[in-house]
Amino acid sequence: MTVRLYVGNLPYEATDAELREHFSAVAPPTNVLLPLDRETGRARGFAFVDFADSALAEAAIAKFHNQLFKGRSLSVSLARPRESRPMGAPNPSPIGHPPAGNEEAGSGKRPRVFGRDALPKHKRGPARGKGSAEPKPKGPIRERIGGRMFHVDEEDADEGLDVDNLASKADDIPQDDDAE
Repeated sequence: MTVRLYVGNLPYEATDAELREHFSAVAPPTNVLLPLDRETGRARGFAFVDFADSALAEAAIAKFHNQLFKGRSLSVSLARPRESRPMGAPNPSPIGHPPAGNEEAGSGKRPRVFGRDALPKHKRGPARGKGSAEPKPKGPIRERIGGRMFHVDEEDADEGLDVDNLASKADDIPQDDDAE
């Protein structure tokens, strides 16, 4: 049964051939995996090294942990298995591979997780968001009519009242007979 080791703190210019040669001091590794960054194409600073036997893996950990490789102190330990996350769960690390088991059965493709398909352009509503313009009124703006209506031409019934002394002349204020 193969045992996988995690090798961290690698220099970015390290290659898998150099790692294979370095770890072959204990025993030749069965596999060396050096993940590359998708955007830059260079190594990501860690690797996985597989050994055929657990005793060889333990010897490699004892020999290479905290030892210099190209000027950097290596961190060598047993690799932990990948966490299994439900499909569609967010990836905890912003850069990384999709979780294992995400492939559709037999097709070899990853399933689409983009949400529902967009409507055709002729069936979409007006654009919304920061870039869209405010809707413009169609035609003149209507005047709202409501509340009490007064005309300027009406004669004021209160013309003869002294506004400053209303309390003393309460008898002089005309009253509606229906307002009770």
